[in-house]
Amino acid sequence: MHNKIVMITGANSGMGLATTIELAKLGARVIMVCRSRERGEAALLEAVKQSGSEQIELMLCDLASLADIRAFAEAFKAKYDVLDVLINNAGVVSIKRAKTKDGFEIQLGVNHLGHFLLTNLLLEELKRSPQGRIVNVSSAAHKSGDINFDDTLFPKGFNVWTGYARSKLANVLFTKELARRLKGTAITVNSLHPGAVGTHIGVNRESGFGKTIWKLVRPFFLSALEGSRTAIYLATSDQVADVNGEYFYKEKIAPVSKKASDQQLAEKLWIWSAKQVML
Repeated sequence: MHNKIVMITGANSGMGLATTIELAKLGARVIMVCRSRERGEAALLEAVKQSGSEQIELMLCDLASLADIRAFAEAFKAKYDVLDVLINNAGVVSIKRAKTKDGFEIQLGVNHLGHFLLTNLLLEELKRSPQGRIVNVSSAAHKSGDINFDDTLFPKGFNVWTGYARSKLANVLFTKELARRLKGTAITVNSLHPGAVGTHIGVNRESGFGKTIWKLVRPFFLSALEGSRTAIYLATSDQVADVNGEYFYKEKIAPVSKKASDQQLAEKLWIWSAKQVML
């Protein structure tokens, strides 16, 4: 990974931080994309300490804001003309119904639409890489997901699992449609299920809601490093250099749900998403 530029969203904790450290150890220059400056700077110091690498940089971006994503993309392009690997790792689980700054239900807005816009804005830089790679962190939760384009804000009620599963299904559909659209280029795009990882996702940072439950269940989950293995594999391995549009679990291609294999649904989601983010 020497001389390769890797961007990781949600890099301030959990799998994002673990992935940053491991790829930096392999010689990559890593761009840590974080929303909070305070948490990002603390994570940057930890990443440098654990990896022994000075080739790690913090850049701020709020994936819940389309304007912020556009400004971030321009800031990146002003410094770099190529991107070798984009790992769309950031994710939110919202116990209560919430919206992004642009009015989207927050799980779909951040987990899917934020990464949809970011990825599209960076495609030219990825195309300049000898072998650009896009890695989308999804989840087995996609298998219970559904997308109702007439009910994207859940006006009839909110359920955290329904919202999260929908956003993870969107990740897989986005991966498959983007892979189809990038056919003939040097870019590959794949998604993955990291396993049940014991991170702070779902814990409210302001109120602390969810911390007690998290402490109780954490021993039964994978570590952040264990959960990051497949993302690292997809970002680095020669074995998947030509693999495109697949879904991985434990570094192997895994089956997806019937809806995740629906090409018409994938195309419809792409058109809807592009309209929402004004692409």
